[in-house]
Amino acid sequence: MTVGLNGLCGQARDAGLDIRPLLLDVKNPWWVAGGFAIELAVGRRIRDHGDVDVLLLRRDQLAVQQALPDWEWWAADPPGSLRPSASDEALPESVHDIWCRPGPGEPRRIQIMLDESHGQQWVSRRDPRVRRPLAKLGLISTDGIPYLAPEVQLFYKAKEPRPKDETDLAAALPVLTDDQRHWLVHAITQAYGAHPWVSRLCVDTNNATGGTRGVLGVDSQVHP
Repeated sequence: MTVGLNGLCGQARDAGLDIRPLLLDVKNPWWVAGGFAIELAVGRRIRDHGDVDVLLLRRDQLAVQQALPDWEWWAADPPGSLRPSASDEALPESVHDIWCRPGPGEPRRIQIMLDESHGQQWVSRRDPRVRRPLAKLGLISTDGIPYLAPEVQLFYKAKEPRPKDETDLAAALPVLTDDQRHWLVHAITQAYGAHPWVSRLCVDTNNATGGTRGVLGVDSQVHP
């Protein structure tokens, strides 16, 4: 089953939200992130979702707020306390997550994740050495939905994997290319050190034959 715009919006509506105004009206770069990004990469439904994650560059946060003028924005101040955020507030670099809801009493349905950039380079907030050109940060689905490249999304999920992150990794492994695996192994090792996902990423399984094509070198350079 292909996960397209209608399917994505339909799943969001199941959670009480139609996300089409956000997806279609924002002109600044944005990418569907989280578990939905993995589903768009693999082309099928993997699991249920409580909200929709969207990655934005920090420099574009005010433009996106203007696209949702009637929504409430709740910033997650470290170490994780939520507070209301004004529509014209430029959040500091210490704040990376914003939860949004349509109005008072409504559930929070969109999680905005702010990330850093330098010129035309995306710079990971986890480790500034991990970066890539903005033009290669995401992909476009067959329905025209921009979504975070699966190796970048898995890099974020790898910090402290939860059961749902393990589910997303297992679903993504068969579709990751060698270049994507090389990049992810290097990024994980560089940012987090020894990690249990590395051994799973280094074995490139050929699903068509049930055999193993080879082992990826863990000391490979990051592919942009």
